Amino acid sequence: MSRMGKLHRATTCLTVAALALSLTSCTDDRPTAADAAGTLAAGLAQLDVGQSAFSSGEAAEVTAELAAITEGFTPAPPRVTVGGVEETGEDTATATLDYVWDVDASDRDWTYSTTAELTRVDDAWQTAWKPGVFVEGLLPDEKLALTSTPAARGDITGADGEVIVTERPVLRVGIDKTQVPEPNRATSARALAELLEVDPEAYADQVAAAGEEAFVVALVVRDDADRTVTDAQISAIEGALGQPGTLELGPTRTFARELLGSVGEATEELVERSDGALEAGDITGLSGLQLQHDAQLAGTPGLEVDAITAGTAASTQRLFSSAPVAGTDLATTLDPRLQALGEQVLADEPSASAVVALRPSTGEILAAANGPGSDGLQTALLGQYPPGSTFKIATTLALLRNGFTPDTPTKCTEEVTVDGRRFNNASTYPEQFIGTIPLLETFAQSCNTGFIAARDEVTQADLATAAADLGIGIPASIGTPAFFGAVPSDAEGTAHAATMIGQGEVLVSPLSLATLAASVGAGSRVTPTLLATTETAESAGPDAGSTGSGPTSPATASPDAAPSTEAVPSSFTRAESGTLKTLMGAVVEQGGAQLLQDVPGDPVLAKTGTAEFGSEKPPRTHAWVVALQGDLAVAVFVEEGELGSTSGGPLMQAFLRGAAS
Repeated sequence: MSRMGKLHRATTCLTVAALALSLTSCTDDRPTAADAAGTLAAGLAQLDVGQSAFSSGEAAEVTAELAAITEGFTPAPPRVTVGGVEETGEDTATATLDYVWDVDASDRDWTYSTTAELTRVDDAWQTAWKPGVFVEGLLPDEKLALTSTPAARGDITGADGEVIVTERPVLRVGIDKTQVPEPNRATSARALAELLEVDPEAYADQVAAAGEEAFVVALVVRDDADRTVTDAQISAIEGALGQPGTLELGPTRTFARELLGSVGEATEELVERSDGALEAGDITGLSGLQLQHDAQLAGTPGLEVDAITAGTAASTQRLFSSAPVAGTDLATTLDPRLQALGEQVLADEPSASAVVALRPSTGEILAAANGPGSDGLQTALLGQYPPGSTFKIATTLALLRNGFTPDTPTKCTEEVTVDGRRFNNASTYPEQFIGTIPLLETFAQSCNTGFIAARDEVTQADLATAAADLGIGIPASIGTPAFFGAVPSDAEGTAHAATMIGQGEVLVSPLSLATLAASVGAGSRVTPTLLATTETAESAGPDAGSTGSGPTSPATASPDAAPSTEAVPSSFTRAESGTLKTLMGAVVEQGGAQLLQDVPGDPVLAKTGTAEFGSEKPPRTHAWVVALQGDLAVAVFVEEGELGSTSGGPLMQAFLRGAAS
């Protein structure tokens, strides 16, 4: 370049002649060092510095180097801002760059500052590039690596702080592919799968697809006195071994597993939904409370950012670290003894079944047990079934509010026809109670036709309001999804008649029926709860909000749903409760639940129910029983039962006897 070119200044001069005076002002409009620093910061934040110039090498080479430094480094690119620019000479400057890396889903950030030396050449500012401009102290051929250290997971506790779920020893049983020749791997995999009672062909395919040095887990088993697979059986299979470890588990394999959920490696779906909070291989809640309250239970993992030499995994320097923060225990109201008792009572029931127990004085859920016939479904809290004659508690409340008393005569006939549809009593209905009988006897003997004959005395809205006053259809925040029932507020003819006896479009869950019984016991509408009040407010699940706000719509609440502010306050009174208790006492004294008379402790009050479903003739039936004993309200449900008294009654008897012992 010529001397004239080197001395050239990009200068704008303005000459103004005024009053014979000549004034000249000059402005330097070339890019400043601050401009260059801003462009560099923006490019570093995008990992693409194509708009900047460098004193050695091309911008594309620097961009490629940034890609190599961050390869496999999972956080998003950093936020980069210019902290300041100091001019060190006419054509030199030093820029300070401030970096903020959002390294995880918590509020923790990795922050630091670096400096970049700038030199103006031919009106353009160039950066003296080195890796330390991007990461403080980073050397050539080093790259970034992020590792996390799991935090100690919080326990799940029950009533009085009793630990339910905690770290328990396990054995991860699988095939170590490095310990068995390739031709023998399929044979070993099938043999181990048969020993563990998992699908042999599926596991053999899994082993074949894994890397050559993989340890492929077939099953994680509890490593306790009840372990049936021995070390000798495992070691007898070539390449098979058991790796000791721990996992958050309940006291037994089946204990409240639908409610408590499980912990394990994050699924692909959970990783995708986590918005970067989870990676493949992370341990997290997979279902139930473990999933819904994972943020509280999991705590915050520790993090380490290291510089490693490219092509190795060895750390050359620690750039950032944060210690793990242990998770917080999740306190529930479950009574471990009653929960285990409920599961024991249902152990031999082949169809879906449930036992739900509440404490009327507080609304605390003490047990939410599902039978083996539920096949892992949450029947206790999420089942949706017609309640049958147990709904006559709500029907009777509506009748009482319209002038009925226990002595009011009702017409109990063998059958009643409404708009061409015939309604009958149960096949075992005692003949001596056909005719005009008082409401107390109609309730005790569960006379369908007697209640339907009184259908013109109450409107459908009356029934829906009475049910809502007892908790049916009123959502509540219990810390996990639950169905609270649905009673249509508008129905006529056969639909209204069916509602009188808990059929038609009326739906409840075992939880909602236990809530109804608890409300009778408390003398006011009970709001059920599974978590301590502070836990419910602070533990947000993955599915926020609730649907349903009263008796006209299905009420299903998600984990952190607040009680509906739209629900009409309950007008249920202690006087009404007293009358309903009298009627429920008559069911045990002279009606369909007489087998509960010999349960030790306070007198048992109950109501049985049978609900028809399906198109078979005769139709299949659900069996229900609700009971009150002291400060205990219980609902028992059997999906494929006979009568409430014959299928549900013995289960209720066994549960109440066990609870009293």
